[in-house]
Amino acid sequence: MNDFVLARVLHVIGVVLWIGGVAMVTTVLLPAAKRLATPAERIAFFERVEHRFAAQVRLTTLVTGLSGFYLAWRFDLWGRFADARFWWMHAMVAVWLLFTLVLFVLEPLVLHRWFSARAARNAEGTFALVQRFHWLLLTLSVVTIAGAVAGSHGG
Repeated sequence: MNDFVLARVLHVIGVVLWIGGVAMVTTVLLPAAKRLATPAERIAFFERVEHRFAAQVRLTTLVTGLSGFYLAWRFDLWGRFADARFWWMHAMVAVWLLFTLVLFVLEPLVLHRWFSARAARNAEGTFALVQRFHWLLLTLSVVTIAGAVAGSHGG
């Protein structure tokens, strides 16, 4: 297996595990949590699940980012960033940067404390906000994936 194939395999597996996990949390776990009796139970359930998922998503975003950077470097794809036809390249970087910022900077430094304090005041509203944020991230991710697949295959 050559370096290009390995990098692409790692990139695709990283995206599948990362965004697939986001889809699972958004479309299955959050709706299941919403059925719990009290808002406090919903928040506790979400925090337990999200904490376990955080390690996986940190690893997969790291693999995805490194392999994507390697592919751009290896094939000298930097010029695509100057061409609007390759909007999906910008979108991939933007989605990756957004998740990386949230996972590695905002969540550990700000969001965890903010989330806990807000949930203590308004668990129902906090849970609804979490759901909206996850749907936004999933929507941006799916649009980016669709654009990247179509764009990388001549669409």
